[in-house]
Formats: sequence, C-alpha cells, structure tokens
Amino acid sequence: MATEPTTARTVLPGVPPFTVDDLLKFPDDGNRYELFNGSLLVSPAPTPLHQRVIFRLQRILDDAAPPGLEPLSTVNLRAGDKDYYIPDLVVVPETATEAASLMFTPEDILLAVEVVSPSTKIRDRAFKSEAYAAVGISAYWRIELDEGPTVYVYELDGDSYGTPTPFKAGSVATMAMPYPVTFDPGDLV
Repeated sequence: MATEPTTARTVLPGVPPFTVDDLLKFPDDGNRYELFNGSLLVSPAPTPLHQRVIFRLQRILDDAAPPGLEPLSTVNLRAGDKDYYIPDLVVVPETATEAASLMFTPEDILLAVEVVSPSTKIRDRAFKSEAYAAVGISAYWRIELDEGPTVYVYELDGDSYGTPTPFKAGSVATMAMPYPVTFDPGDLV
C-alpha cells in the first residue's frame, strides 16, 4: 500500500547561490539535487517506467558500444563551481570511469540522455539542452515518454545544438553519435 509523502523538512547547509562544494555537504535524504548557476533543483526518485526506459536504453547502447566506451546511468557531472547535473544516462570512455572518483567532467561525456518526466519536463526540454551544449557535450538525447516514446536527438553545432531529429516508436532510429546504434524507440517501454 502506497503511503503519502511526509511533511518533514530537510535543512540544507549553505546559502544560495549554492556551489558544488555546498552540495557535497547535503544530507543523503533520497532527493536528487542538481545545480544550475547556483540555483538548486530537486527531483524525486525516478518512476518505475522511467527506470525501465533507462535500463533498456543502457542495454541497447552497451550491446552496440565499441571497445573502450560504456553507458552508465545517473552519474554525477560537475560542469563548473555552480553547475552540477545528474543525467539519466551517459556514454563515457572506460578510462574516464576508471579515473573518476565521484564526478565526471563535461569532457568525459560523449552522450547525455534525459528521460522526461512530469517533474523534470521544463529542465529536460530547455535547461538541460542549453547546459549540455554550453559545456560542449557533443550529443544529447531527450526521451519523451508521453509521445509513444519519441527520442529527440541533438547534435552539437558550434556552441549550441541544432534542431533535434525526432525518432518515434514504431520507426527505426539510427544514430551515428557517439557511435552507430539502431533501435526502435518503442522497444524502450
């Protein structure tokens, strides 16, 4: 039986604007904390469907990965002193995984993926695409579950992403970045 969330409050150390160093002092209270230019964004744990999509895409990407590259879910990405993100899925070189202790740098990330949920739709559609482009992540995929699902593929063009290419469920999505991979977005659900 599901229970209602509590009304208990978490007291966070530090004062806005927050830094990544402040964030490291936050309690482990089950929330996902991210920073955008020092502003704190808090998300609940992903839903079971959200987790399924991440898991299935990670398997697809892992099966297609060339030696030396690997997909990882929910990693810490430090993009600056006041910018810290937790992408749903990334592709990184295995050497970066071995070298990272707690956080990856933007230079480590070849692909960032976000699965849009009701609590994250504004940041995944706007903030994340702008933030990932600003730090030079060459590919960003946004997965819209309410659209069947649809995978929107963004590729870096200079210092911003061009218009995304949508791949809908029931069609074949063929991507070249970060490496060749083909799948039906419908297989994610």
